[in-house]
Amino acid sequence: MLNRPVFASFNSDNPKTRYPEFVENYEKGYLEFKLGVVLRQAREEAGLTQEDMALKLNTKKSAISRIENHAENVTLSTLRKYAEVVGKKIHFSIG
Repeated sequence: MLNRPVFASFNSDNPKTRYPEFVENYEKGYLEFKLGVVLRQAREEAGLTQEDMALKLNTKKSAISRIENHAENVTLSTLRKYAEVVGKKIHFSIG
């Protein structure tokens, strides 16, 4: 028999109302992660390496890696240039 922890204080309340700070940070992190994944996929679909992308954007490979892996603080102008290089357009909404 496995010993599993029992969470006696578990409450089925909506976690979004119960832990709003956690949820806000989680959602922000998820959006940054998702953006990085989308950028990497677009680059790969265009047949470009991070090195190729860096040359086209006049930056370093490490900057491209940082954008794709930690897509925080990426400026709109950088996103526009990135999209232009991979032949894509940027669409976003404020909801």
